[in-house]
Amino acid sequence: MTGGRIVTVSWAATVAFGVLAGAGTVWPAAAWVATTTAVALFAAALGVWAWAMLVAVARSAAGEDLAVGSLFLAQGQVDRRVRAHLWGSLAVCSAVTVAVAARQPFAVLVPMLPAGLVGLWGARHGRYPRRRGVPATTGPLRPRRGPSENRGRRRARDRH
Repeated sequence: MTGGRIVTVSWAATVAFGVLAGAGTVWPAAAWVATTTAVALFAAALGVWAWAMLVAVARSAAGEDLAVGSLFLAQGQVDRRVRAHLWGSLAVCSAVTVAVAARQPFAVLVPMLPAGLVGLWGARHGRYPRRRGVPATTGPLRPRRGPSENRGRRRARDRH
């Protein structure tokens, strides 16, 4: 499965959250563990969202036509299993959040992680069309140089 690690991380985080939030709800003495887990997963989500956006910006600068809908909603040419796993993980995480939110208020932050992982998968493995008017030879941050430009740079450097 393409992007299997992202799918695995999504399910692992969802299961860990479900177990620890459930334990924190049933045993009040374990509430601090559930709260710490929720905050840690949210902090991880912030990093995942930033990573997804940076990858998306680089791909967009390279001439691919990315849209938020295709990136975070896993639209277009996406393997059905991948889409089902990513959205399933988000659905389960959201259901756990609804179940424990009254006793674990920080739980409402956790679904940001599986949502961010959907976006990360889309940014890293999604297939997007080229934007019109953007040449295929343009790189993300710097244009490719022709051989004549490189020769001039070498000569100037060799003179010093």
